[in-house]
Amino acid sequence: MTYAATAGGVNLAAPAAPGVLALQRAMVWLVGTSGAIVFIEPSPYEIATLLATVVFFATGLRLKLVLMPMVLLLVLLNVGYTISAIPLLDKSEVVSWIATSWYMAVTVVFFAMVISEDTTARLDMLRRGLVVGAMIASFLAVAGYFHLIPGGNDLLTLYGRARGTFKDPNVLGAFLILPALFALQSVVSDKFGKAFRNVVAFGIMSLAILLAFSRAAWGGLVLTSAFMLGLMVLTSRTNTQRSRIIIMAIVAAVLGLALIAVLLSFDATAEMFKQRASFDQSYDEGRFGRFGRHILGAEMALDLPFGIGPLQFHRFFPEDTHNSYLNAFMSGGWLSGVCYPALVFTTVIMGFRHIFVPVPWQRAYLAVFSAFLGTVGESFVIDTDHWRHFWMMLGAMWGMIAAAQVHKIKVSDASSA
Repeated sequence: MTYAATAGGVNLAAPAAPGVLALQRAMVWLVGTSGAIVFIEPSPYEIATLLATVVFFATGLRLKLVLMPMVLLLVLLNVGYTISAIPLLDKSEVVSWIATSWYMAVTVVFFAMVISEDTTARLDMLRRGLVVGAMIASFLAVAGYFHLIPGGNDLLTLYGRARGTFKDPNVLGAFLILPALFALQSVVSDKFGKAFRNVVAFGIMSLAILLAFSRAAWGGLVLTSAFMLGLMVLTSRTNTQRSRIIIMAIVAAVLGLALIAVLLSFDATAEMFKQRASFDQSYDEGRFGRFGRHILGAEMALDLPFGIGPLQFHRFFPEDTHNSYLNAFMSGGWLSGVCYPALVFTTVIMGFRHIFVPVPWQRAYLAVFSAFLGTVGESFVIDTDHWRHFWMMLGAMWGMIAAAQVHKIKVSDASSA
């Protein structure tokens, strides 16, 4: 990647030395693994990402033209946040929020640039890292919930819900969805030995998601799994592959229901499950409930071109927005309010357009896109603005889309040669 050759108007990077490639791939694995440990600040994820950024810029990293719309929207989004925060810069928590938002934008660009080259290998290392990190977080979450670690209950649970290496059970559940999808892909498509190991991994991650008692994560796992498996059936090249995916999906669903039945035999778990599975939560209902705040906040946003600034919504309402799209308007005014959904839904539209593009990393693409789409939907009912894994997936999506453009040119040149 030290120089570029031109083909069809797109710069194609020359391969780096084997030692450099190995180092770069190892850094991608490290970032993926560290993404599961974020209950301290600065977290290992921040440190690993910073170190990986230094390594990649020192060994070769390029910004492709196709990524420029993403970069522009990210800059405008954070300019809006910063302008709205000017009257509040005497508050340390606001300064920290703005700094975090800019940092998240940088990580998006970093992941997009990284995944746009050496795509198959780097995605595989990211997958491996995420699964390792997810297994660590899941083991600790389950151990904390069942009091298997002396003194670990207070650290690894919150309000009777498993949180593992995260500050919030909801974020633990949301983070685990993508690694769980990677494991599920192996279960339905790989050979027996690897598939069996991933059955165990998927079961442990699913258990941790269940014990996090996050309704959004429960629904997210079910819906994204079904969506991804449907795409895998549609993109499979043989009837044998399609049949196996369908059969294994049914088996996985039956085992999942059996696991839930066993857990519900414990009175404490059954009571928490009943409480969390209810759709009439007090904080969701009423004029100032979750959905009432969405309506009232949207009415405010129409009259406030510069918003009210980051972390100020609770001054007007009992709780935060619990809606990332509304929060963009409230925290950054109309500029951020327009740029945030533009960035997110442009990515979604481009994502759908690339589902059936036959690239070597198509399997990983389907998992990332499914998990990303699930988080996009979840953003309507919860604040995902500073979820590290959300921005990682967004950057990875753009990186894979950029790489697909180069791949199509290579295939076209090869076929015409």
